[in-house]
Amino acid sequence: MSATAQAPSPPRPAAAMRGSLPPGPSGPALWQFLQMAERPFEKLLGWHARYGDCFTISWPVFGTGVYVADPQAIRALHTGDQSDLRAGEANAPLGIMLGDRSVLVLDGAEHLRQRRLLLPPFQGSAVGAFRAVIRAVAEREVARWRPGDRLVLRERMRELTFEVIARAVFGVEQSARIEQLRRALTAVIDMQYVGLLPRAMQRDFGLWSPWGAFQARLRTADDMLFEVIAERRKAPDLDARTDVLSLLLRARDEDGEPMTDRELRDELVTMLVAGHETTATALAFAFDLLYRHPAVLARLRDELSGGDRTYLDAVVTETLRLRPIIDANQRKLTRPRVVAGWELPAGTTVLPLIAVVHRREDLYPNAGQFRPERFLDGRTESYAWLPFGGGIRRCIGAALAQAEMAEVIRTVVLGAELRPLRERPDPVVMRGITLVPRHGVPVEVVRAA
Repeated sequence: MSATAQAPSPPRPAAAMRGSLPPGPSGPALWQFLQMAERPFEKLLGWHARYGDCFTISWPVFGTGVYVADPQAIRALHTGDQSDLRAGEANAPLGIMLGDRSVLVLDGAEHLRQRRLLLPPFQGSAVGAFRAVIRAVAEREVARWRPGDRLVLRERMRELTFEVIARAVFGVEQSARIEQLRRALTAVIDMQYVGLLPRAMQRDFGLWSPWGAFQARLRTADDMLFEVIAERRKAPDLDARTDVLSLLLRARDEDGEPMTDRELRDELVTMLVAGHETTATALAFAFDLLYRHPAVLARLRDELSGGDRTYLDAVVTETLRLRPIIDANQRKLTRPRVVAGWELPAGTTVLPLIAVVHRREDLYPNAGQFRPERFLDGRTESYAWLPFGGGIRRCIGAALAQAEMAEVIRTVVLGAELRPLRERPDPVVMRGITLVPRHGVPVEVVRAA
């Protein structure tokens, strides 16, 4: 990764500032959020240019938080003693979908227990074994494409990544069962916006109300998930199976205790939300970038044809830098802490600002350009490349997500030629808590294998 001298930016305090939060934009929280939702990169970069590496924002539901774009401050947040940082508490609004036993909404000893149980299925040889599943699913998808077909890539990638999750994580093989699960679970995911509703609107007034409709969909999805878990517990080949659910059913914590059905359900939904929707979106962004940079695409295709995957991995890394799926992650302070020169009081939500760190010219010269060669050495800095967060809260499925992106990009690039249907790159907007292409990246199939 290249680096240059520190680019000029608004000055940060010479000594810790006490008694107030950093400055930030004024105005109603809902208006700020709506502006951010329609132009997230432009707003965040503009606020950073005006207020510097620390600024304060107020959002509906999530409340007031301090964005941090100083890499050294982020490194301090991700390393050393983190006992005063509560990511689970900051993520609490996600619990309505994920459940209260999800690793994303737990803190302290409970979080560490769940994390230790979840890590083994997503490391080393386990991820390598999933590549064959990913490749087979991707090849079936591309085999259905015909010249002249018009596709919305984010929608096609959502179906593809759901099938990967169903087979590799849930261990479901029957196509009809996968489709049944997909309909039920994506119906829940598509209503994730209800987590942003004011608490007064999070009440069940029947199916005509957003909260009532969400609860009904959630019950249907949960019934299916608990059925899958119950069937797997009784499976005669449980000890030989390699899907994530089977591995988790066999896992035991330090006291020899297994995960409960509720814990399994919550972690399955977490893996689905964190590993299906986000990876599909990242793939759509990757193709939008590749097919608008012919030289990059030609080099990638040439090197893949020769059996070299180095450039492919760099394409994945650069895509996640330029088009991160979340703008920031969150930590809530349990006691006062100095962050980037500001002494922030207990209760403050601190948000390492991924989208702006990834655009810092001192870290990435010509940061707005798509240049995979930045990462040909395979190295990334943990405080400067943050699509999966960092520290003890780094996304457990990061390696699987990167492997999935690489296998799908390889299959599509070698198996088809696509033409973007929009003259300009798809605008990035915020939907729920994720950054997505507004139009889903519509393309036409020019050539198919």
